[in-house]
Amino acid sequence: MMHADVVDLRDFYRSPLGQVARRMVNRRMRQIWPSVAGLNVLGLGYATPFLGRMAEEAERVVACMPASQGVLFWPPEGPNRATIGEESELPFPAQFFDRIVIVHALEGSEQVRPMLREAWRVLAGGGRLLIVVPNRRGLWARRDMTPFGTGHPYSAGQLSRLLRDCLFTPVQTAHALFVPPFRWRMLQRGALAWERAGERWFTRFAGLVMIEATKQIYAATPVRTAARRRERLVAVPAPMRPAGAGRKGV
Repeated sequence: MMHADVVDLRDFYRSPLGQVARRMVNRRMRQIWPSVAGLNVLGLGYATPFLGRMAEEAERVVACMPASQGVLFWPPEGPNRATIGEESELPFPAQFFDRIVIVHALEGSEQVRPMLREAWRVLAGGGRLLIVVPNRRGLWARRDMTPFGTGHPYSAGQLSRLLRDCLFTPVQTAHALFVPPFRWRMLQRGALAWERAGERWFTRFAGLVMIEATKQIYAATPVRTAARRRERLVAVPAPMRPAGAGRKGV
């Protein structure tokens, strides 16, 4: 397995079908996390299409893309908030983030458990993790014309067991992308109707599985050997501020 290239991911989300996917996934994320006001948020993988609304509310938002995927400047305007890192060794302090969103990461990773253990390490006690992966029963996982058709898809049960193995407690499961992954304008215009019908009657066949989980704070901290763990001092981007807000001294 390997990650989708970051340029291919960017181009997909610029396409009409990618814009539909962005809107539908953002809609579902908004239902799960109505507000992230005042929180520190990490987007792991290629999560930038879903961080814009959060960046308007949160204290700090950072995007970290796997080295094997590549990295692009984000956001397009203003100071860069994107960085690159190894999945098994994220360049952030322990317990730093209140929310972590993982998109376009798990399905292409060869280090799934080390990546989730690192997410556990940098997530604060009481923090929340949200993972978005292709649903193995959905049409989107069967169409390699989209980035959700590459890598390893998951069922809700598989993803839930994986999270428990990595010291997380699943809280809720959601689904998104019921609209078929075709470039037909008629389908795209009716995407919201597809979503509402799918959420009510056809959840097993959604394009994506989304699971929110909490950190098991009573679990033992994952063991890391001194040889594997390289201590590094990393500059964490300053808090995001609304356009026009006054600057404060650092």
